[in-house]
Amino acid sequence: MVSTGNDILQVLGADKELEERLSAELTAFNNRATGATDEADLAVRVTGADGALVAGLTGWSWGDCAGINMVWVRDDRRGEGWGGRLVRAAEEEARRRGCTQISVSSFSFQAPEFYRRLGYLDTGRREGIPGGHVDHHLWKSLVTDPAAAVRLVALVELAADAVEAGREYEDRVLALLGRHGGRVERRLRADDGLSEVHVIRFDTRAGYESFLADPERMALRAALGDTAPTTRVLEVREV
Repeated sequence: MVSTGNDILQVLGADKELEERLSAELTAFNNRATGATDEADLAVRVTGADGALVAGLTGWSWGDCAGINMVWVRDDRRGEGWGGRLVRAAEEEARRRGCTQISVSSFSFQAPEFYRRLGYLDTGRREGIPGGHVDHHLWKSLVTDPAAAVRLVALVELAADAVEAGREYEDRVLALLGRHGGRVERRLRADDGLSEVHVIRFDTRAGYESFLADPERMALRAALGDTAPTTRVLEVREV
């Protein structure tokens, strides 16, 4: 315990009262910031003829987003397809609530491949989980076919004599992605400030093609002329 004036700092174990207060305070803050006030729990339960729990899923929905927290199937009932049924039921309920996307995290010793088979795409990973494992973060569109998604890595070189103009151009062009079903997953910049790497995903190839043909994007590039950034684009997939 540390005392500073009349205030006391304590490091504790479980604190249910603190958890409930922080949840209420942060929920109120998040609602004000986003305008979405419909955060709700989501659960799917499978019960056997004897009343015992066979499998279950817990998650949430908020605005147009949904998420999966936990999925569990009893040892003696694994291999019967309950995991897929749980996830598909949660996705259907999320759609009913107006959600357009759903996310989940899974340790490498759990089920990242299971989610990938269901159409979830990797959006990030955290190394250093105990035992040398990895925490995988995955996402799925609930309105487009996941198999149609296109992921790109753009290697951008800015002109040395027009760095600020080049960065402004990239800012404005990347802001156009949303109208074509695209989004930036990562944007990285080299220490010299002259190179950037963008990881971008489009829901469909048609969206990618419409972005390339976007008149506003083309006009922005034409305005820079010879000082426009040089970009090499690679189409990539998880391995």
